[in-house]
Amino acid sequence: MTSTGELIVLSEADWSACQEKHAARVRRWTDPHQARASRGEKHPVYDFLFNYYAFRPAWLRRWHPGPDVALAGPAAHAFLRWPEYRMTAEGVRLDPCALPAGRRAFVAWLRDLLATMQERPAFFGCHGLHEWAMVYRQTPEEVRHNAWPLRFPPDELARIVEGAPIRCTHFDAFRFFTAPARPLNRLQPDRATVPQHEQRGCLHANMDLYKWAFKLAPFTPAELIADCFELARDIRELDMRASPYDLRALGFPPIAIESSEGRADYEAHQRAFAARGEPLRARLLALCERLG
Repeated sequence: MTSTGELIVLSEADWSACQEKHAARVRRWTDPHQARASRGEKHPVYDFLFNYYAFRPAWLRRWHPGPDVALAGPAAHAFLRWPEYRMTAEGVRLDPCALPAGRRAFVAWLRDLLATMQERPAFFGCHGLHEWAMVYRQTPEEVRHNAWPLRFPPDELARIVEGAPIRCTHFDAFRFFTAPARPLNRLQPDRATVPQHEQRGCLHANMDLYKWAFKLAPFTPAELIADCFELARDIRELDMRASPYDLRALGFPPIAIESSEGRADYEAHQRAFAARGEPLRARLLALCERLG
């Protein structure tokens, strides 16, 4: 590896090793998912990471170096199949000027969102009730993961939802609330007001760092996409442990947010995930500023 000013030049041996390391890392997550899919087997926790976040396993396995890195050696010519790459005197590298105008508008929007979230105080008092609001007053047939039991009968579940303030700030969680649950939320976020409500204490806002990372691909360094995926995967486990579903058979003991002890446990995890999200958000913000 050599450095010329801000440009890093990777030898073919170096970037090939990075490629292999990245593929080995993400295959721990993609291989089990694809094996389950081949068997027609659904997973109430992990499928979300590949279905809701529509980034294919094959795309997650791809390695890209990010801006300001040149790849030396003849094998690097394979990267030229992506239109964002150019051949330069130093080697094959990404060209930020290849970013279309429409994507530049998105980068500017995302930069402003991430910067606003950094400045806005984090909120940790939601206690994971969004998953409960998604099954509130539903029949067993309507429940999304109805192959798995709920921890409470419908009337008891409704009593828990009605007895606790619902303070969801995340539109992409709120939009899945049942119709009877939506008026119970203190906020009524919509797509247009996402920048007004999104905050870094929210589990789903931190999961969405993965979405923002892959939406900037191939300009996002593959390691950053993988770091964001790993955070989203860990948060998803907590999200479903704190849900009304009983997933102990899959190895996910519940976090009983219906109790004061469970709420305290949930908040402790929430704060830890918010702290893990901070450097990832900063790296994404720096990438937006580089591409803007």
